[in-house]
Amino acid sequence: MSNPWQTTDDGLLLTVRLTPKGGRDRLEGVVEDADGRPAIKARVSAPPVDGAANVALIKLLAKTLGVSKSKIRFASGETARIKRLHVIGDTAELANTLHGILD
Repeated sequence: MSNPWQTTDDGLLLTVRLTPKGGRDRLEGVVEDADGRPAIKARVSAPPVDGAANVALIKLLAKTLGVSKSKIRFASGETARIKRLHVIGDTAELANTLHGILD
């Protein structure tokens, strides 16, 4: 399975499948969609109301990757289950952190 992220000039572009109201906030590995595209499986306890789940996702990713929340922004999918987020930071360091968590 390929990685659920792409490198950019200034960080990573992550593909995330978010489940709101999913218990505690955590990353649960990598899943594939029906077309075989990988995504990071994430759960947050926040409901999908007024962007609360998106805020919780950014907070979870920032804490997990060791970057500030301001270094993460949505590239697409703010209202969809599958989201694309751009994380600014050292590409190799971010990828190594994700490999350690998701493998």
